[in-house]
Amino acid sequence: MNPFSPRCLLAVIAMIAVLQPTAGSAAPTAVRPLSTSERRMAAAIDRSIPAALMLLERTVNVNSGTMNFDGVREVGQIFRPELEALGFHTRWVDGADWGRAGHLVAERPGRGPHVLLIGHLDTVFERDSPFQRYERLDDSTARGPGVCDMKGGNIVMLLALGALRDAGALDRLRISVVLSGDEENAGVPLALARRDLMAAAAAADIAIGFEDGAGDPRTAVVSRRSASSWVLRTSGKPSHSSQIFRADIGSGAIYEAARILSAFRDSLAREAYLTFNPGVIVGGTSTTLDLRESRGTAFGKSNVIAESTLVSGDLRALSIEQRERAKGVMQRIAAAHLPLTGADLQFSDSYPPLAPAEGNRRLLAMFDRASQDLGFGPVDAVDPARAGAADISFTEGLVDMAIDGVGLMGDGGHTVKETARLNTLAIQAKRMAVTLARLASGRTANAH
Repeated sequence: MNPFSPRCLLAVIAMIAVLQPTAGSAAPTAVRPLSTSERRMAAAIDRSIPAALMLLERTVNVNSGTMNFDGVREVGQIFRPELEALGFHTRWVDGADWGRAGHLVAERPGRGPHVLLIGHLDTVFERDSPFQRYERLDDSTARGPGVCDMKGGNIVMLLALGALRDAGALDRLRISVVLSGDEENAGVPLALARRDLMAAAAAADIAIGFEDGAGDPRTAVVSRRSASSWVLRTSGKPSHSSQIFRADIGSGAIYEAARILSAFRDSLAREAYLTFNPGVIVGGTSTTLDLRESRGTAFGKSNVIAESTLVSGDLRALSIEQRERAKGVMQRIAAAHLPLTGADLQFSDSYPPLAPAEGNRRLLAMFDRASQDLGFGPVDAVDPARAGAADISFTEGLVDMAIDGVGLMGDGGHTVKETARLNTLAIQAKRMAVTLARLASGRTANAH
């Protein structure tokens, strides 16, 4: 039976059982010899590394902060001919409808399984950031904006695809590539911003994301938590502070907010992989909160009972079921008002979770098998508590297998110390090339 169809959704298996053991605990298995074609791919990657490093430096030196639309488009125009040289048909999807630069989408026909490869063009470093240039620190490390998150991941993707072409294996896959221009700050409405990605996922069998994950080459990502936001608004009866707690006055808005937040923690804080963080709070006689700027104001006096409180926070969960269950608990807590107070709790979902499905584990096993056969050691699933939201999550329920965190490794992401370990560039590309070639031939992790 073809493992890449039917198109049925995979069942989500028990969370903790799927996610254990943790990084580094996978037992090495007997290494088997690479095929002639696989050795040819590895050699092709080694030959391509100098040019790949030049391309990495070139793209990093173009500022592509999400809101620098010209810069995002320029990086897209750098990658576009690289994909076209590999036989891809490319198109630029304009992002005006969701307030962003847009996305680069590429398609390459072929026989065999349909694989979706996911990257992004933008970084968190806008034009006013002091962090703008690629800097080679030594033979194995370089620093720069987006060097591993994720311009380096895009380079890993191109290296693997080039090796498949050189070995004559690229035609045995149907491949789609989506390089989004707003992964770091998604456009609104999100349904439009991720429309092309989700359409590509709906047509694909397998999805692979080239983020840097936990920055550890011994790990990859098979599950990610969701990202939602929430806003809590509480109200109270204003009066002189000396009258607080009176039966006809009540406790005020700040005490009501404090009750709710404390009950959130007491009820849900011990649930694995669930987090809910109040990031901003303002309270007093009058309050404002600008959610776009994450900035608020408050006016009040110590001798006046607070009339309003505003709290903004986020919620992260490993599955849709966990997320919705947590929302229900939080709503019930908010509804149990203190006397003469009110509360309104609103949620907004952005990134869905990538649940730990069995198909994702099978794909990880193939990647691990390729790594061990190449002599690079085992690869295990990273704890999802260390993996933030990413575009791979939009493939949830649409593909049979998904994996992420297989790009260029490094650390310091989203800071001016973002550094890539350049010696992982060839390692990651070889692992991916061999994995894709084995997918094309129908070989599984345990096949000989």
